[in-house]
Amino acid sequence: AAAANAPMDINTAIQEVLKSALIADGLARGLHETVQALDKRQAHLCFLAENCDEPSYKKLVTALCSEHNIALIKVDDNMKLGEWAGLCKLDAEGKARKVVRCSSVAVADWGKEGQAHDVL
Repeated sequence: AAAANAPMDINTAIQEVLKSALIADGLARGLHETVQALDKRQAHLCFLAENCDEPSYKKLVTALCSEHNIALIKVDDNMKLGEWAGLCKLDAEGKARKVVRCSSVAVADWGKEGQAHDVL
């Protein structure tokens, strides 16, 4: 119960928001889906991995976010972003296996809004 009252850090908040959006089928994962969601102005929020291999990807996503006034949050690792966005298999213990890297994710539908939503 003590952990529930503690202030949430940004990474935990990102995980919770991505999880609830995934359940609500409101995630656009990968460059193609993300750019489509940003261009149609369907995205509420966008995440971009700092260690993305292709600098033109970063420029494109950043430009679309600023053009359409969509909040952009930078995440340090594309492996973590892929895992949080559900691009992995879970083994019997619930540990992530076969994680696919993901350089960008857009949230089009929040799912249920909670404490994590307020942190972001």
